[in-house]
Amino acid sequence: MKLDLLLRNADVITMDPERPSASSLGIWQGLVVGLDEDVDGLDAAEILDLDGATVTPGFIDAHCHTTWFGLGLAELDVSTARGLGELYAFLQAAVSASGTDAARVEAKAWLMATGFSQQQHDGAFPDIRELDRITGERPLFMRHNSGHMAVVNTAALRLAGAESPSYADPDGGVIVRDAAGRPTGLVQETAQELIQQLILPYSISEIEAALEQATRHYASEGITSFTEAGVGGGWIGHSPVELAAYQRAAANGRLHARAQVMPVLDVLHRLGGHGDDGSGAAGLDLGITSGFGNDYLSLGPAKVFLDGSLLGETAAVSHEYCSRAQKDNTGNTGYFQAEPALLRERIEAAYAAGWSIAAHAIGDRAVDLAIDILAECDAKYRPRVVPNRIEHASMTRPEQLERLAALGIAVTPQASFFHDGGDGMSASLGPDRLPWAYRASSFLSAGVTLAGSSDRPVADGNVLRGMQAFVDRRTSSGVVFGNPAERLTPYEALAAYTTGAAAATGMSAAKGSLAPGKLADFAVLSGSPLAAGNIAELQVLATAVGGRFTHNTLTAVHHTSYVKHSS
Repeated sequence: MKLDLLLRNADVITMDPERPSASSLGIWQGLVVGLDEDVDGLDAAEILDLDGATVTPGFIDAHCHTTWFGLGLAELDVSTARGLGELYAFLQAAVSASGTDAARVEAKAWLMATGFSQQQHDGAFPDIRELDRITGERPLFMRHNSGHMAVVNTAALRLAGAESPSYADPDGGVIVRDAAGRPTGLVQETAQELIQQLILPYSISEIEAALEQATRHYASEGITSFTEAGVGGGWIGHSPVELAAYQRAAANGRLHARAQVMPVLDVLHRLGGHGDDGSGAAGLDLGITSGFGNDYLSLGPAKVFLDGSLLGETAAVSHEYCSRAQKDNTGNTGYFQAEPALLRERIEAAYAAGWSIAAHAIGDRAVDLAIDILAECDAKYRPRVVPNRIEHASMTRPEQLERLAALGIAVTPQASFFHDGGDGMSASLGPDRLPWAYRASSFLSAGVTLAGSSDRPVADGNVLRGMQAFVDRRTSSGVVFGNPAERLTPYEALAAYTTGAAAATGMSAAKGSLAPGKLADFAVLSGSPLAAGNIAELQVLATAVGGRFTHNTLTAVHHTSYVKHSS
C-alpha cells in the first residue's frame, strides 16, 4: 500500500480515548488509515517531517455566519473606533471617499458598515442627526456586532417607509424612538428586515466570492468544518437561493472547509404528499431534511430565533435586566421573536417533516421554551439523527441542565464573547444571575454536549483564542466572567472544538478525532494546546481537509520540504 501523505516526527493529539497520542499519521484517499506502527514501513507520495510540531483534529466552528463574515470583509469595519467622535470620523471618511452626489444615491450606493457595538463607546449609540449630517441622502446600514440590531439613518428609514412616528413595529422587532416618537436610528431584531429587504438579495456570485474569502481565512486558523447558522431568509439570510451559492463554491473549489448549512425556519413551507406523512408538515421541496448532502456540504437543523441578545438586552430572561443600557429599562425582561404558541406550532411542523431544530435561545426564559417544545416534539416524533441544539444557551438555571442532558440537546455557548462583552453582560445581569451565564464545565458535568463555536462575525472567530477564553474566562478588564468554576481544562477546551462540535453536528462517526477510517482533517500547531502557557499565542502552521492542505506555512517555518517518491 502506498499512502498519499505521511506525517512523521509529530506530537499527534488524536482526541481518541483508545489511542490518545502518536508520532506518525498516515493518510490515503482523504482518510486516516493508521498511526505509528500501523504505517511503519509504508511508502507515501509525500512524507512530511514535522520536527515535533503538534497535530490535532481539524477545528470545527459549530455556529458562525460565514456569508455575513465574508461580505463584511468588503464593508466599512468600524469595530476599532473608540468613542462616537472616532466612529463619525470613520463614516465621514467613507462618504468622502465615494462621494454623495445625487447620481450615486440609489440602491447600489448604500453605505454598509459592520462591527458597531455601543460598548466601544461607553454605552452610547450614534445620534441620528449627526449620521444624517454625514451621510445626507445616502442610506446607511451599520450592523451591530451582535447581529440583533443595526443603526440606520433617516434616508434608510425613509426608503423603508418607516420614518413616520405612527409606523407600527413588526412582530419580534422594535424601531427604537425617542420620547417624541422620532426614530433614533436603532432598529432591533426583526425590524432590521425592513431595511435589509431594500438591500437583499445578494447574487449567487457575490455570496460565492464571500464564501471563498471567509473560508480561506478559516483555513489560516485551523478550521476544517463549520456550521452556517441560518441561510435563505429572515434577517440572517442573504438570498432565497443561498444554498446554491454553497453548492457552486464547493463545485468550483472555492469552499475551503466542510460546511453544514442551517436553513432558517422562515423558508420552510407546507408540503404535500401522502396523508400518512403528516398533513401539517413543513419543509423544503422534495422533502429533503437535516442530514441531506455529503461529508463536504450538508443540511443541518432548521434554525429558529426564540429571543434576542444579552448585549442588546432583548434576550428573554426570567428577571429584569439591571438597567445598564437604558435609564428607563425598569421591568425589561426581553421578549420572544413571536408568540410562544406560534413558535411551538412552526417548530412542530418542521419536526413532523423530519427536521432537527437549532433554537436560538439566550435568556433562561427562552431556554425554558426551547426545552419544552423540543421535549414535546421528541415524544411525538421519531428521534433525530442530527441532534437538536440550543444555540448560545447563554443563561441556564441549574435545574435546566438535567433536562438538556436527558433530551440529548447540544449547546453552543461562545467563549469568544467573554473578552469584549463580558463586562457589559455582567453589569446588565447583576451578581445574582451571573453564575448562570455562559456555562461550560457544568454543562459537561451534567452530560450535556458542548460544542465550540464563535458566532463570527459577532465575536472573534479565532479558535485558539476561543480555547484560551474557555480556560481563563477573562474579560477586557481582566476579571473572570461569571462563575470561575465554569472554566475548562485545556483538554476540555480542545474537545469542545473537535469531538464536542462533531457530536453536536451529528458527525462524530466521520470527524472530531484522528482515528483510522475517519476524515483526514487536521491542524498543525507550533505547540501543544494541552501544555501551552497561553493557547492563544500558538500559531497554526498548516491546515488540511481530507489530507489536502488548505493552508500551509510549514516549509517557511520549519525549513522542511516534502520528500517525493516515484511510483
